[in-house]
Amino acid sequence: MANKKQSRRVRIKHRIRKKIEGSVETPRMSVFRSNKHIYAQLIDDLNGKTVVAASSREKEIAAKKDIKKSEQAKLVGKRVAEKAKDAGIEKVVFDRNGYLYHGRVKSLADSARESGLKF
Repeated sequence: MANKKQSRRVRIKHRIRKKIEGSVETPRMSVFRSNKHIYAQLIDDLNGKTVVAASSREKEIAAKKDIKKSEQAKLVGKRVAEKAKDAGIEKVVFDRNGYLYHGRVKSLADSARESGLKF
C-alpha cells in the first residue's frame, strides 16, 4: 500500500515539476513532509541552488514538544518567510511536491502567506 501511495505522489510530483520552475527573482518553494517533520526550501532552479531552507528540526521549533504537527508546519512557514525576507525574496512559486494541498502543507503555505510571502 505504501509503495502504491508513494509512486502516485511521485507521478503527481513530476507532472507539477513540468509546469513550474524557480528563478532568482521568484524561487520555487518546495515542501517535503515526513511522518514526524516538515521541510520547506526556496530553490533557484536556473542555478540549481537552495536559497533558503527551514524545517521543524530547527532548534526553536523542535524545542516545542507539546505542539501538533500542523502547528509545527505553521511555525516552519513563518520561519521560511522570515528567512526569505532577509534574503530579499518577496515572491515565490509554490511546489507542493505531489502532496495534497491539505493539512500540514496547507497550514505551512497559509502561514508563509500571512508572514508576507506572495505566491
